[in-house]
Amino acid sequence: MGRIWLLGPLAWRNLWRNPRRTLITLVVVAIGVWSILVFDVLLNAVAASTLQESLHLLTGEAQIHAPGYLDDPGVSHSMPAPSHALLGVLNGSQVSAWAPRVRVPAIIQSEYRTRAITLVGVDPAAERKVSELPGQMLEGRYLSDPNQVGIVVGKDLAIRLKTRLGKRVILMAQAADGHLAQIGLPIVGIFGNTTPTQDAYVFVGLGEAQSALGLSGQLSEIALDAGAQAKLDAVVAALRRAAPGLDVQTWITLSPLVYTIEQFSESYTAIWLMVMFVLMAIGIVNTQLMAVFERTREFGLLQALGMRPRLIVAQVVLESALLIGVGVILGNLFMAVTLLPFGHGLDLGPLAPGAEMSGASGVIYPQFNVAGAIVYSLIVWLLGVATALWPAAAAARTQPIVAMAAI
Repeated sequence: MGRIWLLGPLAWRNLWRNPRRTLITLVVVAIGVWSILVFDVLLNAVAASTLQESLHLLTGEAQIHAPGYLDDPGVSHSMPAPSHALLGVLNGSQVSAWAPRVRVPAIIQSEYRTRAITLVGVDPAAERKVSELPGQMLEGRYLSDPNQVGIVVGKDLAIRLKTRLGKRVILMAQAADGHLAQIGLPIVGIFGNTTPTQDAYVFVGLGEAQSALGLSGQLSEIALDAGAQAKLDAVVAALRRAAPGLDVQTWITLSPLVYTIEQFSESYTAIWLMVMFVLMAIGIVNTQLMAVFERTREFGLLQALGMRPRLIVAQVVLESALLIGVGVILGNLFMAVTLLPFGHGLDLGPLAPGAEMSGASGVIYPQFNVAGAIVYSLIVWLLGVATALWPAAAAARTQPIVAMAAI
């Protein structure tokens, strides 16, 4: 260990015998680390935004349906309001909030246009506990009572229908007895959120929806969030035991795209790490091989003076460790400088429509992942040091007599 400490200053001085080559390598490593860390933070921010938008708008962390509803989401697959054991679990400590809903496909018609949408009947007080949508009103107000006569629509849908706040629209949907139910309602509120949500959903009072569709207190679904100290799998298991005849699913099953995006962000970062490391490794190996070949006489002289081959290997590896270590530190600093201005949100601008189509928000919030930065930086450093073993072995194989005779 003492010899390694002695080699440290020598290794550092050797790096700057060719400043231009050293600086180029530092820039390559720093940019590679910067790109890996920035992409990781941005992808995680997009995944978190997608998850946030999905879970806190309609999905919740889990949902309860009648068997067959997910395959055929109509009035024919409805279920009674929760009672007995199921109601006990929903009102217990394992569940922080739950909201009953009627959710069926429907048609909305304005005086100018007609659109296919999903009609959602909600209990406004319960909905505010599981959904952020009631707080995203642009005009008017959200529903205040399950039996309120009124409808809340998205801004984009209102534009497509050529209608506005206060205008009357007609909803048409299949009722429980099979006939086509029609109901005229005034627009009492317009909400703004991701474009798919604005286009696809309209909200009415739960009692109003049940009355119009002839459901007599029946529900289509119950959305819920697990308690702060409860594990979602345990909550789902308790619900399934309490209501074995119902279909209880987590958000992973209900929103496979959101789950895929979350998993993809991790996989993409790993793929990008591999790509950038290959590019960095080429530069590191070339730099070290050139340094080794330029110092053939030096290594021969060191061996002639008694330095063992393993110490020559240690010196070359130490030079690489110092070089890559400085590059990794610079990459982390560049990452911090790049992301600090966006701590209060990054507006995706022209990319926002594409992000909204995947379920994310047009504004994402990058957050530093200290543990992730340390892990990726350590991986790059270790792999970079490992690539230096080849040039180090080449230096150690130098024969003193041949090296001293080299011109």
